[in-house]
Amino acid sequence: MHSPVSVIGFGEAASAVVEGWPQAGHRVRAYDRKTDHLATRKAKLADFARLNVDGFNTMAGAVTGADGILCFVTADQATVAAREGAMSLSPNALWFDMNSVAPETKRLAAHFIEAVGGRYVDVAVLSPVLPKRRAAPLLVGGPHAEQAAQHLKALGFSDVTEIDGPVGAAAAVKMIRSVMVKGIEALSAECAMAAHKANVVEAVIASLDASWPGADWGARLDYNLDRMMIHGLRRAAEMQESVATLEALGVRAGMTRATVELQQAIGSLAIEATPEGLLAKLDALTEQADRVAA
Repeated sequence: MHSPVSVIGFGEAASAVVEGWPQAGHRVRAYDRKTDHLATRKAKLADFARLNVDGFNTMAGAVTGADGILCFVTADQATVAAREGAMSLSPNALWFDMNSVAPETKRLAAHFIEAVGGRYVDVAVLSPVLPKRRAAPLLVGGPHAEQAAQHLKALGFSDVTEIDGPVGAAAAVKMIRSVMVKGIEALSAECAMAAHKANVVEAVIASLDASWPGADWGARLDYNLDRMMIHGLRRAAEMQESVATLEALGVRAGMTRATVELQQAIGSLAIEATPEGLLAKLDALTEQADRVAA
């Protein structure tokens, strides 16, 4: 059996990464703050059971004695999780901060971990975890990058690259990259919604495909809108961190602020069942927006 590995925050990304670990001999512990609330506790415990993970009711239970802790929480909880996790951290334990946050946010989280003798690792996840799972590209930085990369590879991560520099270097790549990736998502959603209102969706897609042969804009618009409908609130929080990153560098963040606004607006519609197909998604967005406005 391998030494314990803990996962803090057990949403889509963490679930995708963990799948198969118990069968490979890894003792997996997990804690998610949704177990603190009666309304969400049962579903989260079911997630733990489905993946043969030992779920804990407290952060301390999941962290104590673990050699490696992978933190997958929302952007606004990254430093909160590090501060709380540090209280139960074993000496030399690796704290893998997998969260999409600004370099300064990661440096603050690192302060809590390093202050108790832990080893903080700045990890940037450079693609959606699904469908790649542990093949998703990881960029690893900070003073413990070499040992951290070895640990991640031992856990089955197959695309791990080290980056020179202090804590925050990997985060800077992720946050600046997200300006483009999440910005294109927001721009494509705005384009699709306008085309839908004007009843010219097919003509707009045909024009885009003619300008970018092979791009398959219909599929791209559908996928981008799907991601925003499901994860818009999480993406908005991430893009707030991108705004902080740009402003710390002295770069105006007007476009990125607009991305935050649109990601937030679509995520806030809270469409529970995302329909199949671009037109169905656009219809659902229009109907839900009209209901909210009424």
